[in-house]
Amino acid sequence: MDGIGVQLRAARIRLGYTLREVEERSASLAQQWGNSAYRISASWLDRVERENRDLSATKLIVLAFIYNLTTDQMLALCPGANEGPARLEQVSRPNSTLLLADGPLEQHARVWLPDKFVTEQPPENTMLVPSDQGVLPVHFRRGVIGRRDRTMEPMILPGSIVLIDTQKRAIAGRKNWTNEFDRPIYFLYTHTGYICGFCELDKDAEWLTLVPHMLSFESNKRWRYKKEVEVVGTVTGLFTRRVA
Repeated sequence: MDGIGVQLRAARIRLGYTLREVEERSASLAQQWGNSAYRISASWLDRVERENRDLSATKLIVLAFIYNLTTDQMLALCPGANEGPARLEQVSRPNSTLLLADGPLEQHARVWLPDKFVTEQPPENTMLVPSDQGVLPVHFRRGVIGRRDRTMEPMILPGSIVLIDTQKRAIAGRKNWTNEFDRPIYFLYTHTGYICGFCELDKDAEWLTLVPHMLSFESNKRWRYKKEVEVVGTVTGLFTRRVA
């Protein structure tokens, strides 16, 4: 099993964070939580990653928060842990279409799609649902596509609920997908709010362009990458509904 430094570096790179970005996020958390001990310097983290240094529970907590690690994944970083990296529980797929009834599939469906998400009127603007700790794995979030957000129409209709994997934030290049159904869809946060759609990066990774669905009447939008726009994550699940 790799040392703690190797694992922490892998978690950071997977999210696309630089050492400086981790430092900035930890400083923000330290201020928010009112404890300077949560602040992590870029130079200290670099030494931990290179030299596999042990770290205190305080530092482990803040890194786990920034890297979206589950409790099991945190424990796996501790010396002496003999279990492999934690994996998401997988639900077996049925071999044919069925109506959900009592059982594992129905229980898992209700975890990420409570009844109120289906029955309540969707918001005007796209929104990120507050994190519900203990219901979904820590790195998954839910979003609701607002009635005014027609960027991905007709593939994703206004009022739809999306499941977002916040560990998948890197923008895939053209060689990584073959058609629009295979192309990753990203959930973004900008100064005007949340929005969902296809994305492209210029060759210098300075500008991120939001690309609407080809049948949508919306136009492309562009922001300075990581300065004017934040990638919340990749859409991995979708519940589509029609809004009257």
